[in-house]
Amino acid sequence: MSRSEVRGFLDRHSLLARKDLGQNFLIDDRQATRLVDLAGIASGDCVIEVGTGTGVLTRALALRAGRVVTLDVDAGLVRALRYEGALPANVELHHSDVLRSDLAAIARDLPGPVRLVSNLPYSISGPALRQFLDLHDVLADWSVMLQREVAERLLASPGSKTYGSLTVLHSLVVCVDRLCELSPRCFFPEPQVQSSFLRFVPRADSPLDPGELKRVERVVRAAFGNRRKTLWNALRAGAFSGGDEALRAALERCGIDPRVRGERLAPETFLELARALVETGGAGGT
Repeated sequence: MSRSEVRGFLDRHSLLARKDLGQNFLIDDRQATRLVDLAGIASGDCVIEVGTGTGVLTRALALRAGRVVTLDVDAGLVRALRYEGALPANVELHHSDVLRSDLAAIARDLPGPVRLVSNLPYSISGPALRQFLDLHDVLADWSVMLQREVAERLLASPGSKTYGSLTVLHSLVVCVDRLCELSPRCFFPEPQVQSSFLRFVPRADSPLDPGELKRVERVVRAAFGNRRKTLWNALRAGAFSGGDEALRAALERCGIDPRVRGERLAPETFLELARALVETGGAGGT
């Protein structure tokens, strides 16, 4: 689908690419096929796609997968795609906001391996990526187009400027692999940033116990709430129960210097600290 064809599709239905929805539509059919290859989509797979757009990636997925369930928040696009019959028969199109959708229920209703693929609107990348982590037990993997800046954060190492809460949480749940880079010319309208396509595979050796991610997340969010603060001050500001005594005991149990900043701690250390806070009575509300 060329740039002019995408414009024609939008014009026919009096639609525009909406900045408030972060819409940058993939327009390169060859790149769409390449993304499907890199995502490892096989004939027996079912795919959940987040962000149908004009259907370029959707059609490439449908050529390979047994079934595609695709969601888009833009009612105008959904109406236009249905009106033109623009999607193959093995595609199920939903008008739905991914951040309010029960993706786990959709995945459980699909047979065979279920994968998620998305040209994710950059405006919702953070909350959507966090939502996908909760699907680690129902998805084989997920492959997502992201702003390169977000990709760098996901792949960062402790101590770097881009290391943060998103890095820690993903490190404990999944293995992240950068598959390729796409230039702005592959999209309409052209974004002002480079894009990275990443694949997330649930860790078989994840150190997390069931239901433990939220507890770790509370500690991590507090630690990175203000990167200038020491870990001690950041966690105190996080309003953990038990007061200074419980917090001090947890840090001592983990051998953590209270003066260190959160960006210096490895993901496994955050997990150890979250568990220690439970044991010292400082984890309230988790």
